[in-house]
Amino acid sequence: MAAVDVAPTPQKSKPAKRKRSASDGASRALHAHERRVGLAFIAVPVLGFLLFTVYPFAYSMYASLTRWNGISEMRFIGLDNYVRMIQDPYFHKAMFNTAYLMIGIPIGLVLSLLLALAMNRKMRGLTIFRTLYYIPVVSSLAAIAIMWQWAYNGDFGLVNQVLDLFGIDGPNWLQNTATVKIAIMIMTIWKGLGYSMLLYLAAIQSVPASLYEAAALDGANAFQKFRAITIPMVKPVTFFLVVTSIIGGAQVFIEVNIMTPEGGPEFSSATIVWYIWRQAFNYSDMGYASAMAITLGLLVFIVTAIQFRMNARNNFSVE
Repeated sequence: MAAVDVAPTPQKSKPAKRKRSASDGASRALHAHERRVGLAFIAVPVLGFLLFTVYPFAYSMYASLTRWNGISEMRFIGLDNYVRMIQDPYFHKAMFNTAYLMIGIPIGLVLSLLLALAMNRKMRGLTIFRTLYYIPVVSSLAAIAIMWQWAYNGDFGLVNQVLDLFGIDGPNWLQNTATVKIAIMIMTIWKGLGYSMLLYLAAIQSVPASLYEAAALDGANAFQKFRAITIPMVKPVTFFLVVTSIIGGAQVFIEVNIMTPEGGPEFSSATIVWYIWRQAFNYSDMGYASAMAITLGLLVFIVTAIQFRMNARNNFSVE
Protein backbone atom coordinates (compact mmCIF):
# COMPACT_ATOMS: atom_id res chain seq x y z
CA MET A 1 0.00 0.00 0.00
CA ALA A 2 1.17 3.44 -0.85
CA ALA A 3 1.97 5.63 2.02
CA VAL A 4 -0.47 8.49 2.52
CA ASP A 5 0.96 11.79 3.41
CA VAL A 6 -0.98 13.35 6.27
CA ALA A 7 -0.70 17.08 6.45
CA PRO A 8 0.19 18.25 9.91
CA THR A 9 -2.66 20.08 11.70
CA PRO A 10 -1.83 23.69 12.17
CA GLN A 11 -1.38 24.60 15.77
CA LYS A 12 -3.02 27.72 17.04
CA SER A 13 -0.46 30.17 18.06
CA LYS A 14 -0.91 31.54 21.54
CA PRO A 15 -1.38 35.28 21.63
CA ALA A 16 1.58 37.00 22.90
CA LYS A 17 1.14 38.52 26.29
CA ARG A 18 1.00 42.26 26.16
CA LYS A 19 3.67 43.73 28.25
CA ARG A 20 2.48 46.04 30.94
CA SER A 21 3.67 49.46 30.17
CA ALA A 22 4.53 52.11 32.67
CA SER A 23 1.47 54.12 31.58
CA ASP A 24 -0.90 51.24 32.59
CA GLY A 25 0.55 51.11 36.07
CA ALA A 26 0.28 54.86 36.41
CA SER A 27 -3.36 54.74 35.26
CA ARG A 28 -4.23 52.04 37.81
CA ALA A 29 -2.47 53.96 40.54
CA LEU A 30 -4.39 57.10 39.56
CA HIS A 31 -7.72 55.26 39.67
CA ALA A 32 -6.89 53.77 43.05
CA HIS A 33 -5.97 57.20 44.33
CA GLU A 34 -9.24 58.64 43.02
CA ARG A 35 -11.21 55.88 44.76
CA ARG A 36 -9.46 56.58 48.04
CA VAL A 37 -10.10 60.30 47.73
CA GLY A 38 -13.75 59.66 46.82
CA LEU A 39 -14.20 57.36 49.81
CA ALA A 40 -12.60 59.99 52.04
CA PHE A 41 -15.09 62.60 50.85
CA ILE A 42 -18.00 60.19 51.30
CA ALA A 43 -16.80 59.13 54.73
CA VAL A 44 -17.32 62.59 56.23
CA PRO A 45 -21.11 62.81 55.70
CA VAL A 46 -21.55 59.09 56.34
CA LEU A 47 -19.75 59.31 59.67
CA GLY A 48 -21.75 62.44 60.50
CA PHE A 49 -24.97 60.61 59.69
CA LEU A 50 -24.00 57.61 61.80
CA LEU A 51 -22.79 59.75 64.70
CA PHE A 52 -25.50 62.41 64.80
CA THR A 53 -28.53 60.54 63.40
CA VAL A 54 -28.31 56.77 63.62
CA TYR A 55 -26.65 56.63 67.04
CA PRO A 56 -29.01 59.14 68.73
CA PHE A 57 -32.01 57.38 67.18
CA ALA A 58 -30.85 53.96 68.39
CA TYR A 59 -30.05 55.41 71.83
CA SER A 60 -33.49 57.02 72.02
CA MET A 61 -35.12 53.76 70.99
CA TYR A 62 -33.49 52.00 73.91
CA ALA A 63 -34.15 54.93 76.28
CA SER A 64 -37.85 54.77 75.40
CA LEU A 65 -37.91 51.26 76.90
CA THR A 66 -36.42 52.40 80.21
CA ARG A 67 -37.15 54.56 83.21
CA TRP A 68 -34.39 57.16 83.13
CA ASN A 69 -33.96 60.70 84.39
CA GLY A 70 -31.00 61.51 82.15
CA ILE A 71 -28.38 61.11 84.88
CA SER A 72 -28.81 57.88 86.81
CA GLU A 73 -28.65 54.36 85.40
CA MET A 74 -31.37 53.27 82.98
CA ARG A 75 -33.86 50.71 84.26
CA PHE A 76 -35.48 48.58 81.58
CA ILE A 77 -39.29 48.60 81.79
CA GLY A 78 -40.29 47.34 78.36
CA LEU A 79 -43.27 49.01 76.69
CA ASP A 80 -44.57 50.72 79.84
CA ASN A 81 -43.76 54.19 78.47
CA TYR A 82 -45.77 53.50 75.33
CA VAL A 83 -48.70 52.20 77.34
CA ARG A 84 -48.53 55.29 79.51
CA MET A 85 -48.42 57.47 76.39
CA ILE A 86 -51.60 55.89 75.02
CA GLN A 87 -53.37 56.57 78.31
CA ASP A 88 -51.98 60.11 78.78
CA PRO A 89 -54.68 62.77 78.10
CA TYR A 90 -52.01 65.50 77.89
CA PHE A 91 -50.29 63.61 75.08
CA HIS A 92 -53.58 63.39 73.20
CA LYS A 93 -54.21 67.10 73.76
CA ALA A 94 -50.71 68.01 72.54
CA MET A 95 -51.14 65.90 69.41
CA PHE A 96 -54.49 67.54 68.71
CA ASN A 97 -53.02 71.02 69.16
CA THR A 98 -50.17 70.17 66.78
CA ALA A 99 -52.56 68.87 64.14
CA TYR A 100 -54.81 71.92 64.62
CA LEU A 101 -51.94 74.32 63.96
CA MET A 102 -51.26 72.51 60.67
CA ILE A 103 -54.54 73.89 59.34
CA GLY A 104 -52.47 76.97 58.61
CA ILE A 105 -50.40 75.06 56.02
CA PRO A 106 -52.95 75.13 53.15
CA ILE A 107 -53.97 78.68 54.11
CA GLY A 108 -50.34 79.81 53.92
CA LEU A 109 -49.80 78.08 50.58
CA VAL A 110 -52.84 79.73 49.00
CA LEU A 111 -51.80 83.17 50.27
CA SER A 112 -48.23 82.59 49.11
CA LEU A 113 -49.37 81.63 45.61
CA LEU A 114 -51.62 84.70 45.37
CA LEU A 115 -48.79 86.94 46.54
CA ALA A 116 -46.43 85.34 44.02
CA LEU A 117 -48.92 86.07 41.24
CA ALA A 118 -49.12 89.68 42.43
CA MET A 119 -45.33 90.01 42.66
CA ASN A 120 -45.01 88.62 39.14
CA ARG A 121 -46.74 91.69 37.72
CA LYS A 122 -44.81 94.73 36.55
CA MET A 123 -45.18 97.56 39.06
CA ARG A 124 -43.10 100.10 40.89
CA GLY A 125 -41.35 99.15 44.10
CA LEU A 126 -41.54 95.43 43.36
CA THR A 127 -38.12 94.72 44.89
CA ILE A 128 -39.08 96.58 48.06
CA PHE A 129 -42.26 94.53 48.45
CA ARG A 130 -40.37 91.27 47.93
CA THR A 131 -37.82 92.30 50.55
CA LEU A 132 -40.49 93.29 53.06
CA TYR A 133 -42.26 89.96 52.68
CA TYR A 134 -39.00 88.06 53.13
CA ILE A 135 -37.76 89.91 56.24
CA PRO A 136 -39.75 87.68 58.67
CA VAL A 137 -38.15 84.59 57.12
CA VAL A 138 -34.60 85.69 57.99
CA SER A 139 -35.56 87.24 61.34
CA SER A 140 -35.06 85.48 64.66
CA LEU A 141 -38.02 83.31 65.55
CA ALA A 142 -37.63 84.17 69.23
CA ALA A 143 -37.72 87.91 68.46
CA ILE A 144 -40.78 87.47 66.26
CA ALA A 145 -42.54 85.45 68.97
CA ILE A 146 -41.87 88.21 71.54
CA MET A 147 -43.12 90.85 69.08
CA TRP A 148 -46.36 88.98 68.45
CA GLN A 149 -46.76 88.30 72.15
CA TRP A 150 -46.87 92.07 72.68
CA ALA A 151 -49.17 92.53 69.69
CA TYR A 152 -51.64 89.99 71.13
CA ASN A 153 -51.73 91.60 74.57
CA GLY A 154 -55.35 92.02 75.64
CA ASP A 155 -54.86 95.45 77.24
CA PHE A 156 -52.52 97.40 74.95
CA GLY A 157 -51.72 95.04 72.05
CA LEU A 158 -51.61 96.33 68.50
CA VAL A 159 -54.10 93.74 67.26
CA ASN A 160 -56.83 94.85 69.68
CA GLN A 161 -56.05 98.51 68.97
CA VAL A 162 -56.71 97.92 65.27
CA LEU A 163 -59.90 96.00 66.07
CA ASP A 164 -61.02 98.83 68.34
CA LEU A 165 -60.97 101.19 65.34
CA PHE A 166 -63.80 99.09 63.89
CA GLY A 167 -65.69 98.95 67.15
CA ILE A 168 -64.62 95.37 67.94
CA ASP A 169 -63.63 94.49 71.49
CA GLY A 170 -60.76 92.06 70.98
CA PRO A 171 -60.08 89.20 73.41
CA ASN A 172 -56.94 88.46 75.37
CA TRP A 173 -55.67 86.29 72.55
CA LEU A 174 -53.05 84.20 74.33
CA GLN A 175 -55.08 83.67 77.49
CA ASN A 176 -58.25 82.46 75.82
CA THR A 177 -58.71 78.79 74.96
CA ALA A 178 -60.77 79.69 71.90
CA THR A 179 -58.21 82.07 70.38
CA VAL A 180 -54.75 80.99 71.49
CA LYS A 181 -54.23 78.38 68.74
CA ILE A 182 -55.62 80.74 66.10
CA ALA A 183 -53.23 83.46 67.29
CA ILE A 184 -50.19 81.18 67.02
CA MET A 185 -51.36 79.91 63.64
CA ILE A 186 -51.63 83.45 62.26
CA MET A 187 -48.12 84.20 63.44
CA THR A 188 -46.65 81.06 61.83
CA ILE A 189 -48.44 81.78 58.54
CA TRP A 190 -47.13 85.34 58.54
CA LYS A 191 -43.56 84.22 59.18
CA GLY A 192 -43.44 81.61 56.42
CA LEU A 193 -45.27 83.63 53.81
CA GLY A 194 -42.18 85.20 52.22
CA TYR A 195 -40.31 81.90 51.81
CA SER A 196 -43.19 80.14 50.07
CA MET A 197 -43.92 83.22 47.98
CA LEU A 198 -40.37 83.36 46.57
CA LEU A 199 -40.44 79.67 45.65
CA TYR A 200 -43.77 80.08 43.91
CA LEU A 201 -42.53 83.23 42.18
CA ALA A 202 -39.49 81.41 40.82
CA ALA A 203 -41.71 78.57 39.59
CA ILE A 204 -44.17 80.94 37.91
CA GLN A 205 -41.40 82.85 36.16
CA SER A 206 -39.96 79.60 34.79
CA VAL A 207 -43.23 78.73 33.00
CA PRO A 208 -42.73 79.21 29.22
CA ALA A 209 -44.60 82.24 27.95
CA SER A 210 -45.57 80.27 24.84
CA LEU A 211 -48.02 78.23 26.93
CA TYR A 212 -49.92 81.32 27.98
CA GLU A 213 -49.80 82.69 24.43
CA ALA A 214 -51.22 79.47 23.01
CA ALA A 215 -53.97 79.46 25.66
CA ALA A 216 -54.81 83.07 24.80
CA LEU A 217 -55.13 82.17 21.12
CA ASP A 218 -57.56 79.42 22.11
CA GLY A 219 -59.66 81.99 23.95
CA ALA A 220 -58.73 81.08 27.53
CA ASN A 221 -59.35 83.72 30.17
CA ALA A 222 -57.06 84.52 33.12
CA PHE A 223 -58.67 82.01 35.46
CA GLN A 224 -58.51 79.21 32.89
CA LYS A 225 -54.82 79.95 32.31
CA PHE A 226 -54.22 79.84 36.06
CA ARG A 227 -56.09 76.55 36.50
CA ALA A 228 -54.76 74.74 33.43
CA ILE A 229 -51.20 76.07 33.23
CA THR A 230 -49.98 77.79 36.40
CA ILE A 231 -51.21 75.28 38.98
CA PRO A 232 -49.84 72.17 37.17
CA MET A 233 -46.51 73.90 36.48
CA VAL A 234 -45.97 74.88 40.12
CA LYS A 235 -47.03 71.47 41.41
CA PRO A 236 -43.45 70.35 42.30
CA VAL A 237 -43.04 73.46 44.45
CA THR A 238 -46.38 72.80 46.12
CA PHE A 239 -45.35 69.22 46.89
CA PHE A 240 -42.04 70.38 48.36
CA LEU A 241 -43.73 73.03 50.51
CA VAL A 242 -46.39 70.63 51.77
CA VAL A 243 -43.84 68.02 52.85
CA THR A 244 -41.48 70.50 54.52
CA SER A 245 -44.36 72.38 56.14
CA ILE A 246 -45.76 69.20 57.68
CA ILE A 247 -42.34 68.27 59.02
CA GLY A 248 -41.83 71.78 60.37
CA GLY A 249 -45.37 71.96 61.73
CA ALA A 250 -44.79 68.81 63.76
CA GLN A 251 -41.81 70.52 65.44
CA VAL A 252 -43.43 73.77 66.60
CA PHE A 253 -41.81 74.68 69.91
CA ILE A 254 -40.27 78.16 70.20
CA GLU A 255 -43.52 79.99 69.48
CA VAL A 256 -45.38 78.09 72.17
CA ASN A 257 -42.56 78.23 74.71
CA ILE A 258 -42.22 82.02 74.42
CA MET A 259 -45.79 83.15 73.84
CA THR A 260 -47.46 80.66 76.23
CA PRO A 261 -44.75 79.32 78.59
CA GLU A 262 -47.19 77.13 80.51
CA GLY A 263 -48.78 75.60 77.43
CA GLY A 264 -51.63 78.10 77.30
CA PRO A 265 -54.86 78.11 79.30
CA GLU A 266 -55.98 74.54 80.00
CA PHE A 267 -53.07 73.19 77.97
CA SER A 268 -54.74 74.59 74.84
CA SER A 269 -51.56 75.65 72.99
CA ALA A 270 -49.13 72.92 74.03
CA THR A 271 -47.64 71.13 71.03
CA ILE A 272 -46.15 67.66 71.08
CA VAL A 273 -42.53 68.88 70.90
CA TRP A 274 -43.19 71.33 73.73
CA TYR A 275 -44.69 68.50 75.80
CA ILE A 276 -41.69 66.27 75.03
CA TRP A 277 -39.34 69.06 76.13
CA ARG A 278 -41.35 69.60 79.30
CA GLN A 279 -41.29 65.93 80.29
CA ALA A 280 -37.59 65.61 79.49
CA PHE A 281 -36.15 68.76 81.06
CA ASN A 282 -38.76 69.99 83.55
CA TYR A 283 -39.68 66.62 85.01
CA SER A 284 -36.48 64.73 84.09
CA ASP A 285 -38.51 61.89 82.57
CA MET A 286 -36.21 61.12 79.68
CA GLY A 287 -37.56 57.63 79.08
CA TYR A 288 -41.13 58.81 78.58
CA ALA A 289 -39.98 61.78 76.49
CA SER A 290 -37.97 59.42 74.27
CA ALA A 291 -41.04 57.24 73.72
CA MET A 292 -43.07 60.26 72.60
CA ALA A 293 -40.23 61.46 70.37
CA ILE A 294 -39.94 58.06 68.68
CA THR A 295 -43.71 58.00 68.12
CA LEU A 296 -43.67 61.49 66.64
CA GLY A 297 -40.79 60.61 64.34
CA LEU A 298 -42.62 57.52 63.06
CA LEU A 299 -45.81 59.50 62.45
CA VAL A 300 -43.92 62.17 60.50
CA PHE A 301 -42.17 59.45 58.48
CA ILE A 302 -45.48 57.76 57.65
CA VAL A 303 -47.16 61.01 56.61
CA THR A 304 -44.16 61.97 54.47
CA ALA A 305 -44.08 58.53 52.82
CA ILE A 306 -47.79 58.84 52.02
CA GLN A 307 -47.18 62.25 50.46
CA PHE A 308 -44.40 60.87 48.26
CA ARG A 309 -46.59 57.92 47.28
CA MET A 310 -49.51 60.16 46.34
CA ASN A 311 -47.25 62.48 44.38
CA ALA A 312 -45.69 59.60 42.44
CA ARG A 313 -49.13 58.16 41.66
CA ASN A 314 -50.46 61.50 40.44
CA ASN A 315 -47.40 62.04 38.25
CA PHE A 316 -47.83 58.58 36.77
CA SER A 317 -51.51 59.14 36.01
CA VAL A 318 -50.72 62.47 34.37
CA GLU A 319 -48.10 60.90 32.16
